[in-house]
Amino acid sequence: MADQCVFSGVDLCCQLNNSAHHTEEIDTERLLVRRGQSFALALRCTGNAPRDPNYSYSLVLRLGECNQETVKVSYRQWDPAKWWFSVQGGQGEMLLSVYSPPDTPIGKYSLAVLLVSSDGHIMEETAPESFYLLYNPWCKADAVYLPNDVHLKEYIMNENGLIYQGDADEITYRPWNFGQFEEDVVDICFEILDNSNSTLKNPEMDLQNRADPVYVSRTISCMVNANDDRGVLLGKWGEGDYHGCVPPTRWNGSVDILRRWSDGGTRPVRYGQCWVFAAVACTVLRCLGIPTRCITNFSSAHDNNGDLLIETLVDEDNKCISRGSEKVWNFHCWVESWMARKDLPDGYDGWQVLDPTPQEKSDGMYCCGPCPVRAIREGEVGMKYDAPFIFAEVNADQTYWRVHKDGTRTKIFVDKTSVGCNISTKSVYGDQREDVTALYKYPEGSAKEREVFEKAGRRVSHQPDENETQRPQLKLSIKNEEAVYGTDFDIIVEVQNVGNKEARADLTIKSVAITYNSLHRGDCQSKSARLTVPAQKVQKEVLRLRYDHYGACVSEHHTIRVTASLKMNNKNEVIQKEANIQLKMPKLNIKVTGEAAVDQKVTAYITLKNPLPVTLKNGVFTVEGAGLIRTTEIPVPNAIQPGEEVTVKLSFKPMRYGMRKLLVDFDSDRLMDVKGETTLMIRGKRYNWP
Repeated sequence: MADQCVFSGVDLCCQLNNSAHHTEEIDTERLLVRRGQSFALALRCTGNAPRDPNYSYSLVLRLGECNQETVKVSYRQWDPAKWWFSVQGGQGEMLLSVYSPPDTPIGKYSLAVLLVSSDGHIMEETAPESFYLLYNPWCKADAVYLPNDVHLKEYIMNENGLIYQGDADEITYRPWNFGQFEEDVVDICFEILDNSNSTLKNPEMDLQNRADPVYVSRTISCMVNANDDRGVLLGKWGEGDYHGCVPPTRWNGSVDILRRWSDGGTRPVRYGQCWVFAAVACTVLRCLGIPTRCITNFSSAHDNNGDLLIETLVDEDNKCISRGSEKVWNFHCWVESWMARKDLPDGYDGWQVLDPTPQEKSDGMYCCGPCPVRAIREGEVGMKYDAPFIFAEVNADQTYWRVHKDGTRTKIFVDKTSVGCNISTKSVYGDQREDVTALYKYPEGSAKEREVFEKAGRRVSHQPDENETQRPQLKLSIKNEEAVYGTDFDIIVEVQNVGNKEARADLTIKSVAITYNSLHRGDCQSKSARLTVPAQKVQKEVLRLRYDHYGACVSEHHTIRVTASLKMNNKNEVIQKEANIQLKMPKLNIKVTGEAAVDQKVTAYITLKNPLPVTLKNGVFTVEGAGLIRTTEIPVPNAIQPGEEVTVKLSFKPMRYGMRKLLVDFDSDRLMDVKGETTLMIRGKRYNWP
């Protein structure tokens, strides 16, 4: 037998295996399987399968680009902690069932079948075949096991999602193409791991650590940003324009970003902001098999010194002097990933916070998490990783100070309730928002909330400030008409006298354009008035905001911040109120014609009407959709006049069947971040039978 060839090849049974392992959306031509679950191989032989007792079969697996790790697979020695396989013979081929342990490292393996003599000599060996091994959230013994099919459908299998943005009082969303099953994405995900600092320093140790989703998710948190490694994205917040690069608001999905990074030789892609970092991390983690969802925290604090306090200084004219490096962002996005935490005490399995946006260093690198959501809720800031920073994001206080000309400061007010509200994610039951605030914190003002603050080390003063012991006679509120980008609208400030005597005060209203992370982009309009408000009455002041006031300075986030300040006559008392106004953006109209089937041409007509009173130049539509079309840009050849409609046409052939979303963005010199989406039901290939 040794002198004749026995093996003629190995069939990886890709379609059969990938379907059983929930990876058929990635590929059916390559083998992609999940750990802790068996997969089949067909070993083709030149004749009948040899049954000579002097010979036996063996499998050898090698892991890593340089085959750093070798695993010899036992035959018929069942052990859930080890690789093993069984064999069934047949005419001309043998069926091998291969079993992997549920805690083995993920990665790209090569596999060879060996024919071994009784004295241990290798008589024959098949050519190596490669396959990917991923985490298995369907396997009870896997650390990422998620025992809910509805949740698995959303947090592993759904390639489309919603990312919530805007303001706590006016929540908006942007559709996102995660595209974790798109062509080449799985290869790029492992390329990201292979370029981490941990891999470059000690590749053998890194490969072994890839068994642990805690380690891998923390690595991804570090590698999605490129601040101190070969990471995917560079961030940019408000420092000039994005000339020659992609503005963060233009991205419709993660796939184009990942491909640009890989095709560019691992040079960082420019640019991202928090929702882009979070969405790319979500794509990578879902692709690797870790259930993941995007989270948005509204009024999110960036506390870099751990005192749970964000201070804002204003001068006597109510102009912001400094918010320092610590700010409260209108919103901030991160991800949660589902996993067991065997490195922590019992009770901290489940959702873990991971934040790939580069804000503060952790263990010398820009990364954050994983940290159990439960640890944040209970104030357990000693838990790994980065619990104090995340706790502050949802719990810090805001203190406003007035700085006088002589340098002294007067506390205007302390806001203890607005940070960390309406924490949101997409529902597993459709395109609705799910509020998960209660998973992060107890109700504001409750006894349990105070208890958690004390546990977290907060200095709770038992001597209230003078301003807090006295009930103010006047109350402020800010309202506005529907604020549509490109139009004029009114801001209404109401001053209510809740006392029994008339009150006199000086009112100042200021409006400024800001970015979503509270960077000042320009003054819009202001107004001052001297008021006399009768007892138990309300007085209104209106600030008219015209497009000419905000059009030239508004950021790509379309946010106007209004600050109203009341200075009581004959009293050293100041009352202040702040509100953010989200300008409503137009929507793109998308019409698709043609037969919605795989490999059948369909045509999309995309229409924009210029809502601004100015001409738009350098317009470009960006289109993409998982299973539909790769990212495609369509420049608009001519300027778009005020009120003018422009329609572009795009034809494509869908690549995968099922429910698919086509996402479109429009950007120009004066109008950015205009979105549109449409859903298509794509049928499978049609065959013309003879």
